[in-house]
Amino acid sequence: MTTIAHAGDSLSRGQRVVYIVALGLLVALGPFTVDLYLPAFPSVGREFGASDAAVQLTLTATTIGFAIGQLVVGPWSDRVGRRTPLLIATAVHIMASLGVALAPNIELLTVLRIAQGIGAAGGGVVALAVVRDLFGGQPLIRMLSRMALITGLAPILAPVIGSQLLLVTQWRGIFISLAAYGALVLVIAALLITETLPPERRGVSGHNTMRSRYRALFTDRVFVGLAIIGGLVFSALFVYLSSSSFLFQSIYGFNAQQFGLLFGVNSIGLALASQTSSRVMRRVAPQWVLAAAISIMLVASSLIGIFHLLGFGLLSVEIPLFFVVASFGLGFPSIQVLALAHHGQEAGTAASLLGAVNAGLAGLISPIVGVIGITSALPMAVVMAAVLVVAQVVFWTVVRPRSVPPIGY
Repeated sequence: MTTIAHAGDSLSRGQRVVYIVALGLLVALGPFTVDLYLPAFPSVGREFGASDAAVQLTLTATTIGFAIGQLVVGPWSDRVGRRTPLLIATAVHIMASLGVALAPNIELLTVLRIAQGIGAAGGGVVALAVVRDLFGGQPLIRMLSRMALITGLAPILAPVIGSQLLLVTQWRGIFISLAAYGALVLVIAALLITETLPPERRGVSGHNTMRSRYRALFTDRVFVGLAIIGGLVFSALFVYLSSSSFLFQSIYGFNAQQFGLLFGVNSIGLALASQTSSRVMRRVAPQWVLAAAISIMLVASSLIGIFHLLGFGLLSVEIPLFFVVASFGLGFPSIQVLALAHHGQEAGTAASLLGAVNAGLAGLISPIVGVIGITSALPMAVVMAAVLVVAQVVFWTVVRPRSVPPIGY
């Protein structure tokens, strides 16, 4: 007789594929909202007569909104279920996207981007919470690996798609497209995402208040360390995302389509590494996969700066960047698995806190490159390497990989 330990264990292969596709589209809404218009940065600046730093601030505003939205949606979904917060947040995203498309100045655009980020937060938080509701052990690793593929791949593919959209529309058309995508997500959520948190699990003893759920997370040393590391690793990726449009288009002379192709090449490495991650974690504990990923990212980002100082050319930037992005794909699933495996009762809150730290740190750190000035690849390399050094320190002193409990199989 087969024992079903988690609700998702009874799903057929076809049903799991449906969940992967539906949840993947939900997860992608956030990264697409943040990054789809990266190739349009120069156009936005020209239309509004805004500085590079002011245009970059609109990106920071979105990540801050994304962080705020996740802190609201996650605990809310633990209290009332997954569907209602998801549907309301996505509706906010659609309205904000239309508002951005009509914005008459950079100031209102920045404010509306905060609202857009808040609305986009629902998809990512609820998707991770649904996966944790349904799965545990190795099935959880496999599903989170699929989600991590989209979490990492979407920010890379978004500028590729955005650059192609600019062939047929102005930058405002990108936000009309985001509103349409939000509407698609709303329909998918309404039709395909069933409620995975039954009423009897919304008031589990000891975890029925926001305070108790946050206490369970903040008193878990491993979770706190992983949340910080996740934010730092994501910040390293985001530094690349936020500065690369100016670096490659203004410094290296790429047009929007060449810039999109560059992102496409890097996305190949991320996709392969993300899917390799789940296979490696069948034999190697997730914390050791994460240790390798952080180390590779640190070495590769450092090489970008060293090669620049030695006077090397474009390939000396792109090749190490490929390994930075691929290593993110290798390590990020480990962070999610380790952080969520022991917090099933407060999965929404845990997912929201992870996402909020990711977006919050990325939003705070990435503008540093713009403040320094994007006159070469060196500022990008220095900031990326610095945050990865901190990630290494947190990993060995706070997470302490030898003390991490097994996730169960």
